[in-house]
Amino acid sequence: MSSTRFPEGFVWGVSTSAYQIEGANAVDGRGPSIWDSFSDSRDACDHYHRYPEDVRLMKELGLGAYRFSVSWPRVMPEGAGRVNAAGLGFYDRLVDELLTAGITPYVTLYHWDLPQALEDRGGWPERDTALRFADYARVVHERLGDRVGTWFTLNEPWVAAFLGYGAGIHAPGRRSAADAFRAAHHLLLGHGLAADALRSAGAREIGAVLNFGPVMTPGQVIGSARELSEEDAAAVARIDELMHGQFLEPLTRGRYPDRVVELAGTDHVRDGDLELISGPLDLLGVNYYAPTVVQAQPSEPADPAYPGSDGILFCTVPTAVTAMGWPIVPGALTLLLDRLTREHPGLELMITENGADFADTVTGDGIRDMDRIHFIEEHLRALRTSVERGARVRGYLVWSLLDNHEWADGYQRKFGLVHVDFATQKRRMKDSALWYRDVVRRNGLGGDRPRRPTLETVAARAGVSRATVSRVVNGEASVSPEVRAGVLRAVRELGYVPNAAARSLVTRRTDAIALVLAVPRQGGDALTAAVVQYVTSVLEGAGKQVTLMLADTAESHRRILERVETGLLDGVVLLPPDGPDPLAERLARTGTPVVLLGKPAVASLVPYVDVDNAGGAAAATEHLLRQGRRRIGVICGPTDLVAVQDRLTGHREALERAGLRPHLALAGHTRESGAEALTRLLAEDDRLDAVFATGDQLAIGALRAAAAAGRRVPADLAVVGFDDIDAASATTPPLSTVRTPVTDQAMALARLLLSRLEGRHAGSVVLPARLVVRGSSA
Repeated sequence: MSSTRFPEGFVWGVSTSAYQIEGANAVDGRGPSIWDSFSDSRDACDHYHRYPEDVRLMKELGLGAYRFSVSWPRVMPEGAGRVNAAGLGFYDRLVDELLTAGITPYVTLYHWDLPQALEDRGGWPERDTALRFADYARVVHERLGDRVGTWFTLNEPWVAAFLGYGAGIHAPGRRSAADAFRAAHHLLLGHGLAADALRSAGAREIGAVLNFGPVMTPGQVIGSARELSEEDAAAVARIDELMHGQFLEPLTRGRYPDRVVELAGTDHVRDGDLELISGPLDLLGVNYYAPTVVQAQPSEPADPAYPGSDGILFCTVPTAVTAMGWPIVPGALTLLLDRLTREHPGLELMITENGADFADTVTGDGIRDMDRIHFIEEHLRALRTSVERGARVRGYLVWSLLDNHEWADGYQRKFGLVHVDFATQKRRMKDSALWYRDVVRRNGLGGDRPRRPTLETVAARAGVSRATVSRVVNGEASVSPEVRAGVLRAVRELGYVPNAAARSLVTRRTDAIALVLAVPRQGGDALTAAVVQYVTSVLEGAGKQVTLMLADTAESHRRILERVETGLLDGVVLLPPDGPDPLAERLARTGTPVVLLGKPAVASLVPYVDVDNAGGAAAATEHLLRQGRRRIGVICGPTDLVAVQDRLTGHREALERAGLRPHLALAGHTRESGAEALTRLLAEDDRLDAVFATGDQLAIGALRAAAAAGRRVPADLAVVGFDDIDAASATTPPLSTVRTPVTDQAMALARLLLSRLEGRHAGSVVLPARLVVRGSSA
């Protein structure tokens, strides 16, 4: 076997799912699913009516396999009992069409579209749903079993259980860790019952499809050879058990990992369940898109999609990413397959999903998606490496045939090899489809890798010189508007992405630094002023030219990115807004050194400077406890702010250590909202003897409300704030608070950026916060 060929008989195909492409949601007796209640797929790709055209496309691509899912509510509208003949008839016709085209059908029975009627009766957290799933499997097999050889029971049960019932970001949108664990077990039980029913009915081959995101630290992703710390190794192991072991261990070994048992309990697991779940597994479907990147972070609260993940930070990494922001790490697929082969020898595997969302360039003479071609090619090379090492991988199925309805993300994501105009339902093959057709014909990759459009290609299309294209790409003003427009039109038509060569006119160091302010920042006036003063002073003292820029509009974001991408800036100090900030991640992907003020809302590897908000809040709470206070309320500013979240976490953990529970009142930013919050707390518990506020403005409002209610401070009610603003020491009585080191944060930002500019490893800096005790709690 050559280095670019796959074994004889290797299966090439594509995957889809019913809810994402079928449409016809209210046609021919189909009942509603949980996704109809949660989202709106309208007519999706209308595959229900256009399946002959879609099968013809697959035949033109030379595909040998089509993995599709059956819609449970289309076959059994109430989830149990009555069978909808029209719904079964659709799959009957689809299978016949595939076989006539020489394409092998691979059927998935459950791809997340639970009948709403069963959800109304409790959904997957209820054991009865697993029993009804087995009934449904029998019905589908009775109709299709004479022509379908391979049956996958479930697709990605982790997603269905923990995104649907734990985090609530997928249908049915419930948020309960207990329900998520129960749903996970009953999904697996449904697999066992359905597999038993299918095998009894004569099914030749039965499998299940799991999502795999190899759990790695940031250092492992970027290739660091350093040994993991004990804490990071424990974080990796814990997430691996929650994401992978929780499903793979019951399926292959009839047991749950100990940590899962500790978290979920066993009340919902009956005798015989695990024996049934671990029945013979003929084929394991492997869905791989990206690794799961984590590191230990003691103060981090648990991610609701991973109950029990407290103390673990989910990170982004400075690699190439898809349009969804998922890191592109083909090598992790090799690691995954090597591990599965090592730990489960003899188990046959199939890559049942692999693909990516990218922004396609639609032109009159084609649809350019070179990024997708490179993504698939690199993952095929990674797969080929594992096959050569002995992995038993039957085939590779691209996700997906068509651009479709991407669940909670709607129609904005494009995973398809085939472009769909959702207004007209017109299908057009993308460049990636034509490239994949050649891969299938060769049973492997060609000798020459796909090439991106070059400067020369763009120059030829625009009728200008290579240097002119470079000047346009670099934003030089010397090019006339007419020529610039022509070059940019050629760039769009060809899907050209500038590389380092295209930016060769501006690759020299400029010693220019941008200090970027995103507004508004709540309560940050003093800190912002200090950053402007001290960052500018330190960087200019180091010979840098500092430019102050505002990032308050989409146009300003574009302008900042353009200056960074064209090499006009050597580094960026960013003061992001209080909420999520896409600018930070977009800047990080340019490779230019960037540092942030404040821990970002979305976990990131961009280094930042912050204060220990959780530790400061814990210190304030422990001070109140030492004063003998036991009925402590917390006035909490907007919980979408990262600093507020961390302060609330620190307060709660300090109370829990003392065996107490928090009394929470939500507030805004103002003194008035702090006063209103304390009034609510006192109405709920008139014996309240202390309050911690996550900001000084809220604490000052609480002092005013306490006086109005006749409560003496601190005799009747102790009050502690956070931030030590100027007004804190001037209240009556003076406010106890947590002081954040303003100047130190500014200086640390400047030093952190200088370290990065010099190429030295520089991690985030978290500075201690200090409790200042004054009259309000003494």
